[in-house]
Amino acid sequence: MQSNKLRMAIRSTAAMAVLSVAGQANAVSLNVNDDLEASLYGYARLNMSYDFDADRAVSTRAGSFNGGDEDITGHFGADAQQSRLGVKVKHESGLAVTVEGDFRGSGNSAGSLRLRHAYGEYNGFLAGRYWSNFTSFVGNTPTLDFDSLAGTAGSQDRTEQIRYTTGAMSFAIEDPASQSIEGGTNRTSAPAISAKLEDSTDALSYSAAVLASQATSDDGNIDDSAVGYAVFGALKLKLSNMFSVQGAINYTDGANGYLWRSGDNYTGASGYLDGNSVETIKGYGGSVGVSMELGGGRSINVGYGMTTLDLDDAVDAGALANSDAETNQNVMVNYMWTPVKNVMMGVEYGYFDQETVGGESTDANRLLFAAQYSF
Repeated sequence: MQSNKLRMAIRSTAAMAVLSVAGQANAVSLNVNDDLEASLYGYARLNMSYDFDADRAVSTRAGSFNGGDEDITGHFGADAQQSRLGVKVKHESGLAVTVEGDFRGSGNSAGSLRLRHAYGEYNGFLAGRYWSNFTSFVGNTPTLDFDSLAGTAGSQDRTEQIRYTTGAMSFAIEDPASQSIEGGTNRTSAPAISAKLEDSTDALSYSAAVLASQATSDDGNIDDSAVGYAVFGALKLKLSNMFSVQGAINYTDGANGYLWRSGDNYTGASGYLDGNSVETIKGYGGSVGVSMELGGGRSINVGYGMTTLDLDDAVDAGALANSDAETNQNVMVNYMWTPVKNVMMGVEYGYFDQETVGGESTDANRLLFAAQYSF
């Protein structure tokens, strides 16, 4: 009976949302019964990009560190795949459930509904799909590019997990991020384990985390593993009501699935097979940015990010080549404004540079425009 009422409330709410204008949109409360509080939230978003060089746009028009034909220049595209829809339900007992999706996808699934979050919370425990515990947004500089800067804190992705939070500390057992082994056959042999501290005091917000995971190669004949780990620190310092500076620093060894935007584009290899042994690959990266609030819902943000992998030993072992990506750097400069409540628009310049082990470099310049209507 309760589920029927919830479905009816969601249908009627959706119909009202379609008829309402964007400037009047607000978070929607669903009055189900006295025991439950429910709300429907999300946004519709348009992204438009123009690539001056090779076509580097992926879904949501975010920029890629590689791809496209360097001899074919000037590419325009637009999509609404970042648009998002979510439902939150909270019981009077304290149990809360969130399910959220968007339409990003990739390849043939682009434009199809993609599960972002699906988790329950009770008394400090969280179980389900949510942001990795080895992630923080404290040091992130706001960008319009959905994939943002290289070297931001941790994985910047979602995963299935069990987490416990007490005060500023959180601990998690989770499905590990990419653990690819170059020259080997990957096998997920153990969960990742992480601990994070995140807090703030006056004008300073900070976060630090440590994670351990196991990288395994197993083709039925050769079976070997190595324990990898990753650490990050992130902070944001509000210098005044107008200015803030923020950033993050990362170090990984055998856990490069947690070094955001390393390798070809998103995550680099965690190790390589040298004979019968898995050897780990080290990496590091960081990001830094400055934000300026101009008042009236307007802001300017400038950010720089970088990641690099130590691939020399992997190349010497024949698992990788001099043509493999080693260092990624990008810069993003944007202007965002909120002309009316719940409406955001912005324009952003992005510069992407990738260098291989052998020293070959490719770069790209692009513009991105976004319009977002939230409810």
